[in-house]
Amino acid sequence: MTRLVLMLEEKAARVFLEGVLAKIAPRINCTYITHDGKKDLEISIPRKLRAWREPNLHFLILRDKDSEDCVSLKRKLLKICEDTGRPDCTVRIAVHCLESWILGDMKALSNAYDKPAVAGLSRKAKFRNPDRLANAEDELLKIIPEYQKVSGARAIAPFINTASNFSYSFNVFIKTIRTFA
Repeated sequence: MTRLVLMLEEKAARVFLEGVLAKIAPRINCTYITHDGKKDLEISIPRKLRAWREPNLHFLILRDKDSEDCVSLKRKLLKICEDTGRPDCTVRIAVHCLESWILGDMKALSNAYDKPAVAGLSRKAKFRNPDRLANAEDELLKIIPEYQKVSGARAIAPFINTASNFSYSFNVFIKTIRTFA
């Protein structure tokens, strides 16, 4: 059986994905490697790819876009993989960040924090394409002032509907996981 190694920028992504992937692909054998930000992730990629040479192992690298150009960023990360001798790695970009993925499902946010009115925010134009929000974390904090990255990711993940999220980058990631599964 193939094992999927997810290399992630932060702990919140791990907590979120553990909850989401348990629902949609419970049989995937996953190993999560978290880092202390994007710089730490990028420095770590070559070391991890060189060290882990066992058969039936696939790497999926997830990094926030933040203010970078998505295409250039993905190209840069794929080049790191290729230069390390692992051109088979998959790179996915969260546009702009994990909070964009969360804002893509206002009903999940509403359920996680027991705030029914929040679900209706999905009708607002700015939340119909959360990947366009350069300030998604700020927007999320306006809606849920008590939101904190790790505990928020843990609370929201069980409610995320992977079939109807307004974040395009989230949907691409989920499609990748389903294809792998």
